[in-house]
Amino acid sequence: MAQQQQSAGTTEEAPRPLTERHRESAEQRRCGWCRRVLPQQGSVGRPRMYCGQACRQRAYEQRTATSKAGLSGDVVLVTRSELDGLQDRLYQLRCALEDVQTLLTEKPTKAELEQSLADLLRSTGRLDRLWVTERAG
Repeated sequence: MAQQQQSAGTTEEAPRPLTERHRESAEQRRCGWCRRVLPQQGSVGRPRMYCGQACRQRAYEQRTATSKAGLSGDVVLVTRSELDGLQDRLYQLRCALEDVQTLLTEKPTKAELEQSLADLLRSTGRLDRLWVTERAG
């Protein structure tokens, strides 16, 4: 059967086979523990959840520990220093937003506005890097 059908001057693509869609979604899948990109797998079987046995074991240990502590499975535990760092970054972002808001009420020069927006982007960038780090396994 043809990949494309033409009707009334429009071009429509036929739906891709299930195995092709499965491979595309596998490219974006990440390990449930360390967040590394999972390697591609064939078209049969369940999609992988972990990159290896060590990550599978760490995830099991975490589920067991949170269950024994009476916590729900979606609880995220962070150290005090990690929480303090996140709160500091959020405070910097809030201050940068307030600075831009104040500046907009004062008819700023182009240079002042560019500087405030650069500070805002710098604060946002620090927050964005928070989510990229991988867990030590």
